[in-house]
Amino acid sequence: MGSTAARTFLAFHHNAKLHRLETVVSAIKPFAALEEANRVLFKHGADSDFAIVTEKTIFHPQGGGQPSDEGTISRGSSTFSVRAVRMDVLNDGQVLHFGRFEESSAPFEVGDTVEQGLDVEKRLLYSRYHTAGHVLGSAIRHLLENEIPGFDELKASHFPDSAACEFQGLIEGKWKDAIQRKVDDYVARAMPVEIDFWDEDDFRKNGLERLIPDKSLAPPGEKFRVVKIVGAEVYPCGGTHVDTTDLCGETKVKKIARSKGTSRVSYTVV
Repeated sequence: MGSTAARTFLAFHHNAKLHRLETVVSAIKPFAALEEANRVLFKHGADSDFAIVTEKTIFHPQGGGQPSDEGTISRGSSTFSVRAVRMDVLNDGQVLHFGRFEESSAPFEVGDTVEQGLDVEKRLLYSRYHTAGHVLGSAIRHLLENEIPGFDELKASHFPDSAACEFQGLIEGKWKDAIQRKVDDYVARAMPVEIDFWDEDDFRKNGLERLIPDKSLAPPGEKFRVVKIVGAEVYPCGGTHVDTTDLCGETKVKKIARSKGTSRVSYTVV
C-alpha cells in the first residue's frame, strides 16, 4: 500500500478551521494486510478495519504531543469512521486514517472522491490544550529562564488526561503560584495566536537559533511551520490551536514534579 501515493497535503496546517474537506482516495488497504511497522500504530486494529490514504487531509495525526483527530470519511451512502490517524512509518509524508466502514457501507476505491468530516468538539478540545501548553511553556520561560540553572524547554504532552510541559532544571514548588499568575495573565490578555512559515534565516533574524528544527521535519522545498503567541513566544509546531489565548479557557497549573535534573509541570483546562 502507498508506494505509488504521493505525500498527503496537510490542509489543517494552512487552515485549521476546515471541518469538512473534499478529497480523493489515493490508497486503501485492509488492516491485516498492512506492514507490521504500520499495524502497531493502531493498537486496537481488527480484521474489519482499514487504513485509508487521501490526497489531502484535515485530520491531525497523533504527534507533537497532540492526540489524533477523529471523524468520518464519506461517499454517498458509504461512511468510514476514522478512529485514529498516524503518519505512515514507511512511506514518507503519507497520513494513515485508521478505522472501519459502517455496517452496509461499501468500501471506497482508489480514485474515489470523498468528503472528510471532523469531530469538531474533540478538535476544539485538543486545540485548547495545545495552545494552553504553549502558554504555560512561555510563561515559565519568561519567569524562570534566568532563575533556574541550566533551564531549557524539553517536550510537552497536550493529551487531556496527561497534559504537561517538561523542562531542564529543577523548578521548586515555591514557583507554582507565580507560574499560575503568569498563565492567568496570558490567558486574560487574549493574545493572538498566529501561524507562519519560517526558514532557518527567519529563526536567526528573530534570535531563535535554538529553535531551528531538524531539516527532515519540513517537507522538501517547504519552510518550517511556527506558531506565534503574539507578545509572548514562538514555537515550531505542526499542531492545531485556538485563535487567541483566552479561548483556552481557565488553565490550571496542577503540579510540579522533579526528577534527575528535570521538572514536569502538569496542567488542565476547564
